[in-house]
Amino acid sequence: MISEKRKEKFRSVFSARQTDLSLVLENIHDPHNVSAILRTCDAVGIGSIQLLYNYEKFPRIGKKSSSSALKWVEREKHTSVASCVEELHNSGHKIYASVLSEDAVDFYSLDFTEKTAVVVGNEHRGVSDEMLRKADKLFYIPMFGMIQSLNVSVATAVILYEALRQRREKRMYDKVISEEQLEILIKKYSRKK
Repeated sequence: MISEKRKEKFRSVFSARQTDLSLVLENIHDPHNVSAILRTCDAVGIGSIQLLYNYEKFPRIGKKSSSSALKWVEREKHTSVASCVEELHNSGHKIYASVLSEDAVDFYSLDFTEKTAVVVGNEHRGVSDEMLRKADKLFYIPMFGMIQSLNVSVATAVILYEALRQRREKRMYDKVISEEQLEILIKKYSRKK
């Protein structure tokens, strides 16, 4: 039996879940980066992400390094760019992919209040050419130092916190899912250890 205090925590967290904001990790090979990204997703209210691995193996993520975010963030696996993009587009997501390119726009100009999936790529190769061709928009994070890249987990946190800022401004964290949906989530997560 779940305590009332725990049930209220679940209600508070699940009510604020941003079900129309997702993240695609494309071939991120370092499990510590994946763990840090999962923690950020949980912090900003993303309850489900897409793991796209068609070059790298799916990473083994330890509960310790993810600070138990594994428990709170669902992961859907994909082995092809085409199937991942098709599923996201079919569900109405716009796909924004991170890249250093003349075709890319400053990420502060993007509207993250739309139904959005953000794609971040492999630590060495970045987002794949196939994904870049299929994305609705390409974006970059502005930088003014000698090094023109951030660690992928840091970059993801920067992006997702801009999405959080925009969504809070529009009071999107105030929306409450139905009581029925809340009860389903509470039951589901109260069984997880």
